[in-house]
Amino acid sequence: MGQRGGRDGGRGGRRADRIDDSGATAHEGTFVRALPVLLLVVGVVYDALTPPEFTAAPLFTAAPLIAAPFYSLLNTVLTGAAASAAVLLLHYGNSFDSTVETVTELITVLTVAGLAVVINRVVRRGNARLATARTIAEATQRAVLPEPDPRIGGLDIAARYEAAQADAFIGGDLYAVQDTPHGVRLIVGDVRGKGMGAVAAVAVVIGAFREAAEQEATLEAVAQRLERALAREGTRREGLDAFEGFTTAVLGEIRHGEGVVRLINRGHPAPLLLRGDGRLRVLAATEPALPLGMGDLGAWPDRADESEFPPGATLLFYTDGLSEARDAAGVFYDPAARLGGRIFPGLDGPHALLATLVQEVRRHTGGGATDDMALLAVRRPVVHQAEVTDGEVTDGE
Repeated sequence: MGQRGGRDGGRGGRRADRIDDSGATAHEGTFVRALPVLLLVVGVVYDALTPPEFTAAPLFTAAPLIAAPFYSLLNTVLTGAAASAAVLLLHYGNSFDSTVETVTELITVLTVAGLAVVINRVVRRGNARLATARTIAEATQRAVLPEPDPRIGGLDIAARYEAAQADAFIGGDLYAVQDTPHGVRLIVGDVRGKGMGAVAAVAVVIGAFREAAEQEATLEAVAQRLERALAREGTRREGLDAFEGFTTAVLGEIRHGEGVVRLINRGHPAPLLLRGDGRLRVLAATEPALPLGMGDLGAWPDRADESEFPPGATLLFYTDGLSEARDAAGVFYDPAARLGGRIFPGLDGPHALLATLVQEVRRHTGGGATDDMALLAVRRPVVHQAEVTDGEVTDGE
């Protein structure tokens, strides 16, 4: 607090700490919104109980400033008016009467109240622009990267995209699952770069994949179609400086009625096979290959690796936002080590798996992830055979 003699109008003003609504708890949000009223009440009590030479003007000044980013325009104006009225009433009711001091405090509070109104309008307009940008970004992301159906070609599917920054939707991670005449085909990838350039590359990769997955007889031919599509786009946009020109990716194929998955890995983190009994296998590529879009550095034939995909097992595909998530000591999150021996049963198993990974990565990084993360879980359900018992048909494993 201050004494009435020899103070300037700006003394005692306090700047409210900026609070991120996405990280603040409900309790903190309630406290901050109640703080302007609390300051006014405390100011009145302080001024009434202390000698006349002491003032609560800093509290009255702070109240509208704190209200500005959190209150509506009307409530911000009312807070400033209440602070100004409190200054006048306390001076008139105080035996210490100084017109100069009264006018100085009143002008100070009114000036800060006017500034609070300006801050409120700026914050509201900024929030409106941010909300519009978020809506556009989310719509763009969903249009380019729609969430796959929960069941495709007899397989249980779960997908999740986690942006490194809160409320950020646009990134370069991608996934797609498609049922085709050749089986269920999928891709999980990571485009170099961020922002709209990365989204443009994602659109090219996803579009080329969906077309090639339907038309090409082999997974190897699908990979080559993607390679050519990125090369064409890079040429059209005058090279890599104008276009995010390469993509790490895993392409998969699960033919109908076969317990086998075929994979082509183009410089991407290896998928994991989680069996129903908790055993885990890393499906590393037999021959490492460069990412898609780097064919000008060398040519080699794509060769798919085949692995068993038994009933009850789940394939986990992910981008390096998962495997390169670090804790405070710089230790990477290792999904193979973390998931070994664990099972995720039930119809919601794939979704539970992805939710668990997201939670564990947040704990591992302390909420400070630096890269987006795309996750795709594909489970082959346990086959149920119809059994006839006493003339009735029942389901059994």
